[in-house]
Amino acid sequence: MEIEQKNQNNNNFEDIMELFELDYIYENKPIKRTIYEPSLKDKQSLLENLKLKIQNISNCELKKNSKQIVFNDGDPQSPIMIVGEGPGQKEDEIGKPFVGDAGVLLNKMLDAINIKRSKVYITNVVNYRPPNNRKPQLSEINRYAVFLREHINIIDPKILILMGSTAMEALFGKTLKISEERGKWKEVIINQKTYKIILTFHPAYLLRQPDQKKYSWEDLKIIRKRINELKISF
Repeated sequence: MEIEQKNQNNNNFEDIMELFELDYIYENKPIKRTIYEPSLKDKQSLLENLKLKIQNISNCELKKNSKQIVFNDGDPQSPIMIVGEGPGQKEDEIGKPFVGDAGVLLNKMLDAINIKRSKVYITNVVNYRPPNNRKPQLSEINRYAVFLREHINIIDPKILILMGSTAMEALFGKTLKISEERGKWKEVIINQKTYKIILTFHPAYLLRQPDQKKYSWEDLKIIRKRINELKISF
């Protein structure tokens, strides 16, 4: 009778664990879990809500001096996300990031490692053009960093590429120097999720300092290697 009761208790315990799909290992056998992958429709809905939140912000000098919001471009389902600084004049006119001279160079950089621009997801730290294309102020970076973190969570990339010091500061603060940290894989935790990040120079900086392109090429090769390791196909 006692043995039967123990067996019954064990069966009940296993049933409960299966029911709740707890992340335990029972008798050295992992419980099978269903991982929810948001659909494109789900992501588009979340992105629209985020865009609306940004459009509704008040007392923003960037917003006052811009023609429109510059929110995103590319594939929301992409495993690769690129974050730049902010819109320039051309981006402000068209409403998409990286469409000016820096965008032309970005396209060439992606082509160099066999990635089509349409297969990645692109956004900026700030979504409105800074006056006279100046660098966003620290207060502006911090304000928009909240939206950027939500943006990253929605896209949920396997590889996150931060281009330029502004993108770096939005997630790591001003404690790092991009000239020293570029080309190195880092991690950042956003909403209890860890993301792999690499820092590299912004294409606009490379247009001003073409001698630095050799370093960006090294970064691109590192990115391509990680893509191959993760067996990401486009």
